[in-house]
Amino acid sequence: MTNDMTKGNPLKIFIYFTIPLLIGNIFQQLYSMVDTIIVGRFVGVNALAALGACNSLFFLVNGLVLGLTSGFAVLVAQKFGAKDEKGVKKAVASNITLTIVLTVIITIVALLAVKPLLNMMNTPENIYEDARVYITLIYAGIITQTGYNMAAGILRALGDSKTPLYFLIVASILNVILDLIFIINFNMGVAGAAYATNIAQGVSAVLCFIYSYKKFKILRLKKEDFKVEKEYYTTHLKIAIPMSMQFSVTAVGIIIIQSAINTFGSVVIASYTAASKVLQLVMQPSTSFGVTVATYAGQNLGAGRFDRIKHGIKIMNIVSIITSLIAGVVLVTLGKYFVMLFIENPTPEIFAYAQQVLNYSAIFFIPLGFIFVYRNVLQGMGESFVPMMAGFFELAARATVAFTLPKVIGFTGICLSDPIAWISACVPLMLTYYIKMKKIDKKNKLNEEINNPAEVL
Repeated sequence: MTNDMTKGNPLKIFIYFTIPLLIGNIFQQLYSMVDTIIVGRFVGVNALAALGACNSLFFLVNGLVLGLTSGFAVLVAQKFGAKDEKGVKKAVASNITLTIVLTVIITIVALLAVKPLLNMMNTPENIYEDARVYITLIYAGIITQTGYNMAAGILRALGDSKTPLYFLIVASILNVILDLIFIINFNMGVAGAAYATNIAQGVSAVLCFIYSYKKFKILRLKKEDFKVEKEYYTTHLKIAIPMSMQFSVTAVGIIIIQSAINTFGSVVIASYTAASKVLQLVMQPSTSFGVTVATYAGQNLGAGRFDRIKHGIKIMNIVSIITSLIAGVVLVTLGKYFVMLFIENPTPEIFAYAQQVLNYSAIFFIPLGFIFVYRNVLQGMGESFVPMMAGFFELAARATVAFTLPKVIGFTGICLSDPIAWISACVPLMLTYYIKMKKIDKKNKLNEEINNPAEVL
């Protein structure tokens, strides 16, 4: 069922929309986490390091895809909020067309870039081949990522965050089964992990499409719905390209960090890989809140309810602070137990490196949570330039730290790169939001004075 976010208690809307989204995101993390756990425990530390060396490359394309599909869903949410059924159909049709074209282009470019990227990242020779095989197969299956994210984005734009969750659960279970079969029974190594991920993601995409067509009349498109005005495509691209660039810029920053980490050797790479997986899991509440905020802002923008956007963000900030504090405590107190999931009999050295990453990240989880809130509310309101520039600020900070501090203070410099980058992105996003809302309040007040001069007197 659809969910109209332009009315009702914002906190209840956030909770009901975010909980299934959060569960879905956690299950989505299982794709890579299960791969990492099984590879680390049954194939070895070098294979785990190979997957770690590919993390940034995976995020580069996955972030690009997520940025595009999330951006294309914003217009769908705005048309739905405005109660424009014809506009929703056209927004979805143009979404599908753009996604197909861009998926082909991204896949070709990504496959051609595998070896140059691995070489640029100083990938150690003892893990190079495993890394090349894994990321090549993942890139070959980009269509499964775009398919699922597009379908899920459209459903969420209509206020349905539960359906994508159900199919992710099915896909996650399938992914675990295939991992066990391909890696343990068939001894396929990292290739088995890649095949399992692609097949599971593909199944979730197909299920999403079938369900959407059968259950939502508004999504049953006809040939004439694809005869879309140029403005739909330009609006989609205006929103989605900066969003995808923002994700890609973040990924480039992670690649830079990975390049610095690779110079420390496979033990440090494996430690950082395990810590990164823990961070990705713990930050899922913030990620889920971001998607909720984007949908909420998009629908209320379409309805002209700026007051609800403002009120909703105040509530979301409180929720974000609370969840960030809880996440920080989990990282500091339980981090080592998570690390043990990925590596069998980890050495004290591995524990020390991984925990150091988690401790420094935990301290700065509040500004990280704010990034997801303010970046997504701006994007949901159609403001794409500043979120993109915030990504460049984040990249500049991460690159500066990665190229300088490790030479002075060693691995601690690597640990500080993410926190410093988060602060660099958070500040411009917060400033832009409050300046934008202040201008809107001033404009609304002026309109009231013009329309109701007697009340002013």
